[in-house]
Amino acid sequence: MKHALVTGGTGGIGRGVAEALLAHGWSVLAAAADEAEVRSCPLAPNLSTAVLDVTDQASVDGLVHSLDRLDGLVNCAGILRKEQEYDLDIFRQVLEVNLVGTMRMCTSCHPLLAKSGGAIVNTGSMYSFFGGPHAPGYTASKGGVAQLTKALAGRWGPDGVRVNAIAPGWIETEMTAAIRTDPEREAGILGRTPLARWGQPREVGNMVAWLLSDEASLANGAIFPIDGGYAAM
Repeated sequence: MKHALVTGGTGGIGRGVAEALLAHGWSVLAAAADEAEVRSCPLAPNLSTAVLDVTDQASVDGLVHSLDRLDGLVNCAGILRKEQEYDLDIFRQVLEVNLVGTMRMCTSCHPLLAKSGGAIVNTGSMYSFFGGPHAPGYTASKGGVAQLTKALAGRWGPDGVRVNAIAPGWIETEMTAAIRTDPEREAGILGRTPLARWGQPREVGNMVAWLLSDEASLANGAIFPIDGGYAAM
């Protein structure tokens, strides 16, 4: 059985990723910073949970060093503060979680992944491609995740560690709840999406499961939109 670590894995897209990996026969450690969310996360066979702060090196080291084996790392931990991100302190906070936290997890897990011939999937966004004037920190961080993914793929490919990223579109999560209750904003999004519907976290998870599998053995350094065609319009 292969073993995966999913940051942000107790809610939203991360939870969908964890569920998909479990369905594909993986053992999953779902980690998140919110202790209450971790405690309330429904457990299942081959699923364990842990509290993890990706902005704290000691927290990351403590968790990673407790692992005997790791075949897949999925970085789903992320925050969005919208207009507040024009405050430089909040801007830095968003980058520290979304971008620096991703780098911290990748570098900390690299030795285990190199040993197993494992793979990494980072989480970008539509804002890896488009500007988001309402959320400058989030946009900058997700653009950075895309470029970081390419850099690590080039560096670690010779080690047998593949690094790719997903770029989810409009997914039905708590983060998009306000938009989904605003008919005008929802109509604009769905009107531009060829499939004309919201995505589900599990659909994103299925793509991640493929990217971590041997079936994606030649996929490296790529950013995969999962958006119902939104980016194509």
